[in-house]
Amino acid sequence: MSVLSSQVAQMVVVRASGHLFDHQIRYPAWEPGRDRLQYWLQELGVGGVIFVDGSAAEMAARTKLLQSWAKVPLFLAADIEEGVGQRFAGATWFPPPMALGSIANHNLSLAEDYAEKMGAITASEALAIGLNWVLGPVVDVNNNPDNPVINVRSFGDNPETVSNLASAFIRGCQKYPVLTTAKHFPGHGDTAVDSHIELPMLPHSAERLARVELPPFQRAIAAGVDSVMSAHLLIPAWDRELPATLSPKILTEKLRQELCFDGLIVTDALVMGAIARGYSLASSSVLAVKAGADILLMPEDPEVTIRAIVQAVENGEISPERIAASCDRINKAKEKISTRQVSDLNLDSLSTPIAVETVSLILQQSQVSPRLDLQPPIAPPNNLQPAEWRNLVIVDDLLSCRFLGHHTPAIAYPAKLGWKLQLIDRNSGTNPAAETGFSPTLLQLFIRGNPFGWTAGLTEIARVWFKKLLKTGELKALAIYGSPYTLQEFLPEIPDDVPFVFSYGQIPPAQAIALESLFPCVKA
Repeated sequence: MSVLSSQVAQMVVVRASGHLFDHQIRYPAWEPGRDRLQYWLQELGVGGVIFVDGSAAEMAARTKLLQSWAKVPLFLAADIEEGVGQRFAGATWFPPPMALGSIANHNLSLAEDYAEKMGAITASEALAIGLNWVLGPVVDVNNNPDNPVINVRSFGDNPETVSNLASAFIRGCQKYPVLTTAKHFPGHGDTAVDSHIELPMLPHSAERLARVELPPFQRAIAAGVDSVMSAHLLIPAWDRELPATLSPKILTEKLRQELCFDGLIVTDALVMGAIARGYSLASSSVLAVKAGADILLMPEDPEVTIRAIVQAVENGEISPERIAASCDRINKAKEKISTRQVSDLNLDSLSTPIAVETVSLILQQSQVSPRLDLQPPIAPPNNLQPAEWRNLVIVDDLLSCRFLGHHTPAIAYPAKLGWKLQLIDRNSGTNPAAETGFSPTLLQLFIRGNPFGWTAGLTEIARVWFKKLLKTGELKALAIYGSPYTLQEFLPEIPDDVPFVFSYGQIPPAQAIALESLFPCVKA
């Protein structure tokens, strides 16, 4: 390969499975098999890999193997905004950042302390399994309740709160040699369209952007964040033609020059519909570099990306100095993270007692449970024969749900009481109108905004069941996990005599804390 091709390859980060073997790959359209990945790393010399799933133990072996293939040490990244366990089983999985925002509404200093601990634990566990780039924190200000892609990934709807907590998270990460990322510039919080599918537009004025969207990025830069990820958004106030990811006016003029950011500018994934539907990979790759991006994340085919950029340099469309500037920033970032040797991987540092306690405290102090004086009448009065209770669980997709199983509290706790389980997701097609008989019901809703999610449709399914249970009088207790916007939607209709609980978390510890609040008798 030419020197230029090698330089451009360092600007590319590809996606791969965190599992060890090809037959475990879950997303073959995006995750190459072993031989192809080895070719990309060893022969093309791509600069890094982003992982999505797997186990912590697998990742420790996987990252070591991949580093051994590379001639230049790799960026090894993951979207671990909620801790390493969010993606890799066995490590610590935190509640979503909005839980900290809720705590900050009452005690900002406590929330900042938790955010800093969360950052430190995330960074420490990332290093333990071989990762060196934390693609977080999210610094978007989520002031649109209908946002399907940011939602509880944000610290909240207030720029000052988001700024404070994101800066604290970054401080925590900085205790370890990992890279951090503020995303998604210049702010994806006030959108109602998922950029994984199509291109959202942010219609606000430049004054509004400066007042709401930009402050968290300015604070993150001041805190020393290592990289900033672009958003696939159209922002007419700044550029009427090009999405932020492809816009020199936004990435170079705004971020690089006006905000004086000199770290890595990384694109959001180039396979996302907001970009891929409107541009060929070759075109988007060249435009992103011309816009000011240093790292091109998740091109579907890195060879197409490398070839297109090399050709653009050779024909004078991109200057060699532009490529050299990105390589200088990449080398500087890799020098920072090279202090950690691959041989230092240590799984004993995962899910420590301090990490587990921090998760529990955040869940407890962000939980909403205003009717703890009410207890669901699980015992029948006057020794009458009770109707059989039902545990009705509604979730987006049971086939891809990592936080539910026969062993998790949302299923196991009601099972201790002998209640029958009914599971519903978007694929089940269950019609509550067809239900017969009467069953006192615990209704558990797992609803939050997720990329590629189906939040609106799931909420509608939940609403149909909620209305039916109210009408029949079967609703005896309600637990909502995930989005506070779901709670706000249902709250006006929850009868005064029905106890309920809301948790920002959907993870097993959140389920346990919530159900122990509703049903003290189920405590282990």
